[in-house]
Amino acid sequence: MAKTNIKQLERRANQIRQDIIKMLVKAGSGHSAGPLGMADIFTALYFNIANLNPKKPNWPARDRIYLSNGHICPVLYAAMARRGYFPVKELNTLRKLGSPLQGHPHRTSLPGIENTSGPLGQGLAQACGVSLALKLNGNKKSWIYCLMSDGEHNEGETWESVMFAAKYRLSNITAIMDRNNIQIDGYTEDVMPLEPLREKFESYNWHVIDIDGHNMEEIIGACAQAKAITEKPVMILAHTIPGKGVSFMEYDYTWHGKAPTPAEEKKALKELEKIKSKI
Repeated sequence: MAKTNIKQLERRANQIRQDIIKMLVKAGSGHSAGPLGMADIFTALYFNIANLNPKKPNWPARDRIYLSNGHICPVLYAAMARRGYFPVKELNTLRKLGSPLQGHPHRTSLPGIENTSGPLGQGLAQACGVSLALKLNGNKKSWIYCLMSDGEHNEGETWESVMFAAKYRLSNITAIMDRNNIQIDGYTEDVMPLEPLREKFESYNWHVIDIDGHNMEEIIGACAQAKAITEKPVMILAHTIPGKGVSFMEYDYTWHGKAPTPAEEKKALKELEKIKSKI
């Protein structure tokens, strides 16, 4: 991919991070670390990788983006708004009564949302059901991307879905795990150790790709590689920094489930603007 396009994507990701901060401050609640950490991946999906049409959100041949860890939805909403699914100004209604931008995505409230998510561990199951249905219907064009947290791999339903996808050779699924090593109560390896993740997925007959979740070229390359795997599902282990771009949030699990204050907003936006000037 041309370097100029990579730079455009990096600038877009920075813009989305600024949107996230502003949204959370206006809402007065929400999750900060995960959305900021996944901004690069959502930018790559919505602006480069996935075959989408915001003017026809239910287009049958579209690719599907499923969000399992619904609490990081500010990054989903910001990416969708910037892609043209709805006016950017509506981001200011996050978590407001009557807004379609709820604290966890609701499928029928907003065109372009593929699944309702809230309870962790269900997204991959939902994606698997649609994946198998597409195959049975002879749809060979549409691809399914399932965004997941690492912490939700504590859930038994996740591993049932992993087995299901392998059994039915759902090669049209690319799962992307936000491997940021935090969850609401602490670091994942302290709460409930997950490693060795690569070996676990490979033992379930998944193809596994490790990437830097902030490197646009690696994100795009991994998703392209996944399409070349024709007999098994693919898990992309995206190693990310929670709170990416905001120094006082990075790597700090206490930012998993809280929003910045107006004073912290100013500091965060100043840091993001500084990063933008260097892209």
